[in-house]
Amino acid sequence: MITAVDTNVLLDVFGADETFGERSAQAVRRCRREGRLVACGAVWAETASCFPSVRAAQEAMETLGVEYSEIGLEAALAAAAAWRRYRSRGGRRERVAADFLIGAHAKRQADRLLTRDRGFYREYFEGLKVVDPSRSA
Repeated sequence: MITAVDTNVLLDVFGADETFGERSAQAVRRCRREGRLVACGAVWAETASCFPSVRAAQEAMETLGVEYSEIGLEAALAAAAAWRRYRSRGGRRERVAADFLIGAHAKRQADRLLTRDRGFYREYFEGLKVVDPSRSA
């Protein structure tokens, strides 16, 4: 089982978020026991920006067991199609291209996505299995 991890879950864990930190950490541990954890470049970039150094970010990701997973061409093109559909429906730029890359990467290159942002990903990436730590006890 390959679980793609979204930035919001990683930041919950690394920042010890009062509301979601523990539930996200439990979900990360559970997904790790069930297989591999991966994150695409967009997630690595967003997450690393919250650390004092690139090395500190890399060490934290390695400690959690999150592997870097390059976005393949098929996933990148699927992200473009979803972004185009979103914008044609009047979607504003609150959603950035990175969100679409994360969703397409998870759908094409993983078995599921660990995220708290389930509505958006389910709408634009039909069939993507979403694990939401904010919904677990």
